[in-house]
Amino acid sequence: MAFVIDGKEAAASVISAVTAASASLKERTGIAPGLAVVIVGNDPASHAYVNSKGKMAKQCGFNSIQHTLPEETTQEDLQALVDTLNADPAVHGILVQLPLPKHFDSDVIIQSILPQKDVDGLSIANAGKIATGDLETGLISCTPAGAMLLVKRVHGEDLSGLNAVVIGRSNLFGKPMGLLLLAANATVTMAHSRTKDLASVCRNADILVAAVGRAEMVRRDWVKPGATVIDVGINRVPAPEKGEGKTKLVGDVAFAEASEVAKSITPVPGGVGPMTIAMLMANTVIAAHRACSLSVPKF
Repeated sequence: MAFVIDGKEAAASVISAVTAASASLKERTGIAPGLAVVIVGNDPASHAYVNSKGKMAKQCGFNSIQHTLPEETTQEDLQALVDTLNADPAVHGILVQLPLPKHFDSDVIIQSILPQKDVDGLSIANAGKIATGDLETGLISCTPAGAMLLVKRVHGEDLSGLNAVVIGRSNLFGKPMGLLLLAANATVTMAHSRTKDLASVCRNADILVAAVGRAEMVRRDWVKPGATVIDVGINRVPAPEKGEGKTKLVGDVAFAEASEVAKSITPVPGGVGPMTIAMLMANTVIAAHRACSLSVPKF
């Protein structure tokens, strides 16, 4: 059976380092990292995410600011708030919780966040830095950064000689993940819904990353014996064994059967998920150090 990569334990390690870096920054400068989170509307899942981010920010010693706006907020009003946060020197990180209600042009809002405060790593400037191999001066998108940290826990910093396959080419995850693997010297294949004979492409992977949003799509015979499998999917499926109408979370990988052939695998939940919020905290403390012209901590 595969070694199960513990995302909770890895995330706790990052949070511990972030908390220490935050305390050191405050001791040296009197400044606490400032994270502003903006949420619009009443989506329960979004509110749960935002609450957990705020709680974690306080745990890390940050100045945690939350702006909760009603559903009927206009594009102009939201833009004005982002502009105000951009101009506030006490705010080092800005996060606008997605998805926004349908009447917003989300991309315009996200791209208006200053790149140095874009702790979600979604701006064109930050994406471009990853694409050009600059991993030192931008902010890396949180979920791929967290997934990459888990890969490096298994394989170390240098992935030379290893074949990596990423299933999924989204701007949010697939593309930056492929570029991070490439920067670590892996030979990378980007696979997606139009890839011919996807299973055989996956069987070539020493590192297989699944991010397609299809429950348990990756089966045992897709996985190369001895591979590392990183499952980024979060899918809610019926769980009649728990009782009528009950559901459970599963990934994009059929965990039980893939575990029989993989060497290492992330579970869902408890794998990549906890890393996302940990890397958000890491990006905020990095942004705060840069704003103070101090050397940036490594995570």
